[in-house]
Amino acid sequence: MKRGFSSLAALATAVPVAALAQEAAPKIDSGDTAWMLTSTALVLMMTVPGLALFYGGMVRKMNVLSTVMHSFAACCLVTIVWMIAGYSLAFSDGGAFVGDLGRALLQGLGVESIHANAKTIPESVFMVFQMTFAIITPALIAGAFVDRMKFSAMLWFTGAWSLLVYSPVAHWVWGGGFLASANVLDYAGGTVVHINAGVAGLVLALMIGKRRGYPKEPFTPHNLVLTLLGASLLWVGWFGFNAGSAVAANGAAGMAMAVTQIAAAAAALAWMFIEWAAKGKPSVLGIVSGAIAGLVAVTPASGFVAPSGALVIGLAAGALCWWGSTALKRMLGYDDALDAFGVHGVGGVVGAILTGVFAIEAIGGEGKAGLLDGNAGQVLTQIYGVAVVVAYDAVVTFIIAKVVDMAIGLRVDADTEREGLDLNLHGEVVH
Repeated sequence: MKRGFSSLAALATAVPVAALAQEAAPKIDSGDTAWMLTSTALVLMMTVPGLALFYGGMVRKMNVLSTVMHSFAACCLVTIVWMIAGYSLAFSDGGAFVGDLGRALLQGLGVESIHANAKTIPESVFMVFQMTFAIITPALIAGAFVDRMKFSAMLWFTGAWSLLVYSPVAHWVWGGGFLASANVLDYAGGTVVHINAGVAGLVLALMIGKRRGYPKEPFTPHNLVLTLLGASLLWVGWFGFNAGSAVAANGAAGMAMAVTQIAAAAAALAWMFIEWAAKGKPSVLGIVSGAIAGLVAVTPASGFVAPSGALVIGLAAGALCWWGSTALKRMLGYDDALDAFGVHGVGGVVGAILTGVFAIEAIGGEGKAGLLDGNAGQVLTQIYGVAVVVAYDAVVTFIIAKVVDMAIGLRVDADTEREGLDLNLHGEVVH
């Protein structure tokens, strides 16, 4: 009899323990999945058509097709590269530097698969969401070299850069690498996307050289309405970029959306008023560039800061990216055609460092406090993260570009550049 009571007691205690274990197991949530499907579509829209229109409107008419082709081709190429090895190198288990090839060719990815970084959505959705980040990053680089780079060279560079730069840096920050272990904060891509793209753009601009006639000849945008439409699509898509990085439909996503909107608006106004004071007129190109600068700068901070912090980040980004796209460029004499470095490089650095100032533990979670929340060391940690990414990106970008240049050449010939890339490289023109 005593043994029977003991068995019943053991069974009674085992049942709730088993139930708790079952509840704790990862489970796909339909609401989170729906939000992440939406976010993925929004981020893809940022590249095509958003970035394509944004950049396409800023170049001369004879190069508009080659410019939009950069974005569309990057979307297609990086999709395949990400499927073959990029995702695995970024987000599979590996060392502190890079992941392994356990998910190469997406082997093992099933309907019920769940990634450790996103336990309430299918891994397939997480994989494609991260793919859209991998797509837009090399597409952003093109803003630095439009009007003068060979299309074939761009393709070779993009494929190699995605594997050798983007995937390792994504692993460092988001895939359990050494920058994550050091507590470098980057919620949605300040270092992984924007600093990475901006620095690579600057290196390519320096290696390829200035456009023929720059800066004496005018390089007037052919259609700023396209640029404004592209910027608007980027702005809307950025809610998927930042709020989607919560990987759930929750309060963190809501706060990320709020601070994203505030920073973008603040930076747009800051750039506009500075330009108005300096040149006497506020331009369409200025206000849309300012909005993009604010979106760039708040990206690393979007899951960690309050609205007041986002306001300061936006104002700082508008002012400093205006300076980076005008005075700094003139002072150093490089030809960053569409200000990939001036907006994304400078804005990414501003946002990454200010994340270390304004991060609040009550918003970002345990261990995510910045200077104003009692953790002054976070600023130094952020600077460390920025320095590592800048150094690695610059060196490897140079090596990749040098190899491509030696193999097939980076720059089009003088006649092609003079007559326009659309007709000579793609056999098409805009009428």
